[in-house]
Amino acid sequence: MSDLAVQPAVIDLNADLGEGFGRWRLTDDDALLSVVTSANVACGFHAGDPGTMRRVCERAAAGGVVIGAQVSYRDLAGFGRRAMDVPADELADEISYQIGALEVFARAAGARVGYVKPHGALYNRCVHDAEQAAGVVAGVRAAGGSLPVLGLPGSRLHEAARAAGLPVVEEAFADRAYTAEGTLVPRREPGAVVEDPEEVVGRALAIARDGAVRSHGGTPVTVRARSLCLHGDTPGAAALARRVKAELAAAGVTVRSFV
Repeated sequence: MSDLAVQPAVIDLNADLGEGFGRWRLTDDDALLSVVTSANVACGFHAGDPGTMRRVCERAAAGGVVIGAQVSYRDLAGFGRRAMDVPADELADEISYQIGALEVFARAAGARVGYVKPHGALYNRCVHDAEQAAGVVAGVRAAGGSLPVLGLPGSRLHEAARAAGLPVVEEAFADRAYTAEGTLVPRREPGAVVEDPEEVVGRALAIARDGAVRSHGGTPVTVRARSLCLHGDTPGAAALARRVKAELAAAGVTVRSFV
């Protein structure tokens, strides 16, 4: 169970935003901000730059969307998806640095950073690696006090966060395939990303209403979550997010932030 109580038929909808830098843009931030209730904003290590962070924070604050720090390994060339070995104390400093950078722009927009979510390789590493998870949590504590930590249910990240007195929020993915153990299928494997819009919508409803989804192999997997992620870097992400939100509402599911 999450430290933030899971309520029946209530779920947050989050997406990764600000994933560009300079003249390069990957995510349709404005369109997604009109749909999601929480925005995972890239903090400059896997994507994002000061201008992008400022713009996303301003638009999120104006639209009542909660701002989250999406922290990553220092891997701009690899989009934060390459495995890295970073000492826990160094990782903690880098996590604090990223949260602090985003907090400047969130405050300038009249808001605050509301939670922290690791990105890519760091997210997956913290499912099983206690040392890396501890580094992330130490960084959150140093920069954000008691910020909630968004992550996979049952992860070492959530174990470390709970031990440090941080709230945890379980997250599920409508557009990612699951293993029978409840972890995400690695992106390098075929079928890791669910591309069929009908399937994504169906999975979103199953997660929100039933707390379950089919694994990549077809077996049922329990995935009770307070927040549902739709990746902002997939083609047609904004239109898909609008449809998912509409279908959730039609099914009697309330979409609202966990903060």
